[in-house]
Amino acid sequence: MAIPEKFISELTERSDIVDVVSGYVRLNKRSGANLFGLCPFHSEKTASFSVNRDKQIYHCFGCGKGGGVINFIMEIENLSYPEAIAFLARRAGMQMPEETDSAESRRRARMFNLNRDAARFFYAQLAEPAGEAARAYIAQRGISGAMVKNFGLGAAPDSWDSLRKAMHEKGYTDQDLFDAGLVKRGKNGGFYDAFRNRLMFPVIDVQGRVIGFSGRILSGEGAKYINSPDTLVYDKGRNLFALNLAKKSKSGYIILSEGNIDVVSLHQAGFDSAVASLGTALTAEQARLISRYTNEVVIAYDNDGAGLKAAQKAIGIFEKLDVKVRILRMDGAKDPDEFIKRKGPEAFRKLIEESENQLDYRLGAVLRKYDLTQDEQKVDYVREAGELLAHIPDAVRREIYARRVAETAGVKAEVVANEVERRHRRLLSAGKKEEQRKLTQPERLVQPADRELRYEDPESAVAEEGLIRLLYLEPALIAAPGLPPPEDFSSAALGKIYGVLTGRIRAGGAVGADMLAGELKPGEMDLLVSLLQKPETLSRSRQSAADYIAKIEERKERRQGGTDLRALRDRLRQTKGYEG
Repeated sequence: MAIPEKFISELTERSDIVDVVSGYVRLNKRSGANLFGLCPFHSEKTASFSVNRDKQIYHCFGCGKGGGVINFIMEIENLSYPEAIAFLARRAGMQMPEETDSAESRRRARMFNLNRDAARFFYAQLAEPAGEAARAYIAQRGISGAMVKNFGLGAAPDSWDSLRKAMHEKGYTDQDLFDAGLVKRGKNGGFYDAFRNRLMFPVIDVQGRVIGFSGRILSGEGAKYINSPDTLVYDKGRNLFALNLAKKSKSGYIILSEGNIDVVSLHQAGFDSAVASLGTALTAEQARLISRYTNEVVIAYDNDGAGLKAAQKAIGIFEKLDVKVRILRMDGAKDPDEFIKRKGPEAFRKLIEESENQLDYRLGAVLRKYDLTQDEQKVDYVREAGELLAHIPDAVRREIYARRVAETAGVKAEVVANEVERRHRRLLSAGKKEEQRKLTQPERLVQPADRELRYEDPESAVAEEGLIRLLYLEPALIAAPGLPPPEDFSSAALGKIYGVLTGRIRAGGAVGADMLAGELKPGEMDLLVSLLQKPETLSRSRQSAADYIAKIEERKERRQGGTDLRALRDRLRQTKGYEG
């Protein structure tokens, strides 16, 4: 990596981690030097994501993510290390130094360029004879020229290699096209266009870069929609169609629909906050992405069994993010596009204004399952509704909705309220027991959050963590006698962190999360930051270092030739008939 250390140091000084993180996470709780908010990397209701301005690091005590400001941007924006630095440099008004690209960043840049050129090719084809079918379909669906331009819609010709030939002329290879998911490999080893005879929808990320494509078939056999596979620059589970446009909306909410045509139709009708997932059910990552831009979502899924089921799942995902959810009931139409065509934009706007909140919607779904004229079904309704209400954290809301359920069922309000509170207490008790169970497993407490980095020798790993922590906090300890080589560490991940850290110290480089981010993988950085959260007394740092070194050497000898009781026990457990 050729980015000068001086540049990175100045960049991180200008990019205070609290200011940067606050653009994505509401940090509204303080504990000592840490600010807390809901983690943007996993679903949670209790704030466990901490940011420390003094140390310029973040750490989630729930999922284990951690690092400095550069790591945060890499994770939240799905960028490589140099791209994250460039992102922060633009934010800070700094000019990037020349010749800073790595091999990976060059591959990513080439793929972005290829996708852009492919999108331009598809767009240009609309005006050619090869785009006649796509133009006819656009006219049939009532899509305006302005929407074609806004979304960059295009046409994939009904031929085997039109795109491939056009991209070859621009200097791209078959391997470039294959890596981007734009061509497929035939049985005889040749390549052919992945998108043929389709209306093309470029997928553009929030930074305005074309990252992939979705294609709607125009005639003949084949899947109705096909989407780009995941690539170096595209992860369909972490992106949303049209979010690049919807993020600019002033509506105060985002409309989540199922199809690309629905999104285009909604934008054309004036609902410029519409987005859609990309060929998959809504993922937690997509929901977290939406939550960066709004705290209210209107779900406008298709009015069929699959749509209703998908809406229920989406509600559960958003509920964990503290995002307000409303559900549209599009009676007389199967989807937003059909509703708007039949009843007009104003009717759809009224539908949004009168839409149900997620709790009303879910209670309605429960009610429709039962015949309340029958006593047994009435009992089942109250029990299922009570289970739903028991998950509401706010006591006032629980009581209000319990009264509504009681009124619907024709039973006393206190009966339902008591049932809801009993179930709520049971949920709280179960949660506390789970936390207690975790706390009573000491070995689990020392294991990394990432299971792939699991410690095989926890006793040695604790000492290895301690030595890394001491060197990070007091680099002068690099002169301590007997420092072991990285290969003496029982944990490969800790050995990697230790090797990078000691290498930088010996080379006279600065030590810090942002300085190490270019050499450590995300999971390794998470591990480093998590071990930095543990206390360490520096008043006797030399003695502590000696103790850690001695323990590492002792455990190494046991692993190599001595009796390792843990390994012996594990081998015995694999022996047939062992009961110990």
